[in-house]
Amino acid sequence: MLEPKRLDCWEYQGCGRGPGGRRSRNGQRCPAASCDALDGANGGTNAGRACWVVADTLCSGKPCGDYERKIHECRKCSFFARVHVEEGLGDEATQELLVRVRCT
Repeated sequence: MLEPKRLDCWEYQGCGRGPGGRRSRNGQRCPAASCDALDGANGGTNAGRACWVVADTLCSGKPCGDYERKIHECRKCSFFARVHVEEGLGDEATQELLVRVRCT
């Protein structure tokens, strides 16, 4: 049986803010799409599969702030849940990602 394609958040959400997306060409690229410090994390492009650790990604159309402010909303997100299931992630994996993104 084939595994489903591992999607980046902008593909899953259909927001057009990922690399080459319709909105990214107009200067509205998502901060997760530009976060090369997390390229490859959870098999994604830049932070496309670790968007919850990147500041000011959009939640309900508005920038959500830093990790501490937004993680409560992220935990309600179906994409967050999907990545955690697909990758078998626990809280320690998020802590490792936070260290990586803060070191840039």
